[in-house]
Amino acid sequence: MTQNLRLAPVTPDTIEAAVAVRVHPGQERFVAPVVKSLAEAYVHPTTAWPRLILDGDRPVGFLMAFLDIDWDGKGVDFRSGLWRLNVASDAQGRGVGRFAVESVAAEIERRGGTRMYVTWEPAEDGPEGFYRRLGFRLTGEKSDGETVGVLDLPHAP
Repeated sequence: MTQNLRLAPVTPDTIEAAVAVRVHPGQERFVAPVVKSLAEAYVHPTTAWPRLILDGDRPVGFLMAFLDIDWDGKGVDFRSGLWRLNVASDAQGRGVGRFAVESVAAEIERRGGTRMYVTWEPAEDGPEGFYRRLGFRLTGEKSDGETVGVLDLPHAP
């Protein structure tokens, strides 16, 4: 477990470090490359919250939250949660993912939210176990074929 984790906005000075974050090759099918996430953040500037995860000054991950999106497209169900999580292959197993989830939960709570959502591709070697260990429960919903999980806040994974 590392002790110097912090979030930093993605800026012109940090964009190269952000796009260089690479997960294990076997995990690439479960998460979009950082460059795609940054493109989505560009076209969704009011709801996307992209952040570089640093251990001291070393990039170890990338996260992007969604904040108050219109989930049902009808202006009735607004949700916030973790949109993307990329942990560098050499930083996995050291608490980076947990730190990312805790950081997004704290931001959602700071904005008055009481639930945090996440989606994942259902697969035996996918991230479901990670999210379930942190307290996410299944909602029974699917979003674009992915499983939807929710974490009630406040909650410290």
